Amino acid sequence: MIHVAGDIFIDESDIQEEFIRSGGPGGQHVNKVSTAVQLRFNIMGSKLPQEVKERLVRMGGRRVTEEGVLILSARETRSREMNREEAMEKLLSLIRKAMERPGKRIRTRPSFSAKQKRVDRKKVRGTAKKMRKKVKGEE
Repeated sequence: MIHVAGDIFIDESDIQEEFIRSGGPGGQHVNKVSTAVQLRFNIMGSKLPQEVKERLVRMGGRRVTEEGVLILSARETRSREMNREEAMEKLLSLIRKAMERPGKRIRTRPSFSAKQKRVDRKKVRGTAKKMRKKVKGEE
């Protein structure tokens, strides 16, 4: 079990790691070893609270498959272990962010003076455009 925050844990069986070849610098060595990590986290099969799962799917965007699997990749370093840690940290930070409840939106109205200023600006703009038109007798 991996501790995320508070009383929330994720099971290691919900996480799959796959090592793939990484592009970028490295010479001949880069073609021989698979150092990039592709981490797959089964959101729907995990024991996270339902509201956290829903927010995580929304936050994941295109990285979430139709089956509810979040796919994260890390290929920044040449080290397999460092990429593995980076991918795990990405996952944990995404889950922590999904745990935060979004604040309630407080509806506000524009003040009377703000409405008045808007109308005045529109009138000024309208008169400027009117001045550009041709006068009927001057053609």
